[in-house]
Amino acid sequence: MPTLPRPAAWRLTATLALLLLLAGCAGRELAVNDPAPAEGLSIERALILAAAQNALGTPYRFGGNSPAGLDCSGLVELAYRAAGIPVPRTADDQFRALPVAPRARPGDLLFFDIAGRGKASHVGIYRGDGQMIHAPGRGRQVETAPVEIAYWQERFLGAAAVAP
Repeated sequence: MPTLPRPAAWRLTATLALLLLLAGCAGRELAVNDPAPAEGLSIERALILAAAQNALGTPYRFGGNSPAGLDCSGLVELAYRAAGIPVPRTADDQFRALPVAPRARPGDLLFFDIAGRGKASHVGIYRGDGQMIHAPGRGRQVETAPVEIAYWQERFLGAAAVAP
């Protein structure tokens, strides 16, 4: 089977996620640790997660916000753009501008102070089941990581809910 170009694959996955939701999965809220994050999500959250999932393996590029390369806030910008939701460009601007979420749900943003400066210097998209999708840094690729490890817990600043 031929491989689809990245943008076509993203559109295909987003369309499939939308079709699943329209088939009767929408309307229920997920528990944070639900192992089936595609069920019960709003269309916007499903599109955000589909775009983030499709970005897995994309190389890190400082300032990047396209399939050619992504940094952490560029990943957020790309995924939220797929759902038609504009967000500020940098992690700290996103953290300061977006509404706080008392409990992260799939599609929400997780903010971290990894630079030790008291401001958001990293952001990931909560995937559910204790995992986030993020662009970890130079020389690496967009990946899934557990948020329950001490490294992330010690640097966690808060979560933001943008999508319904």
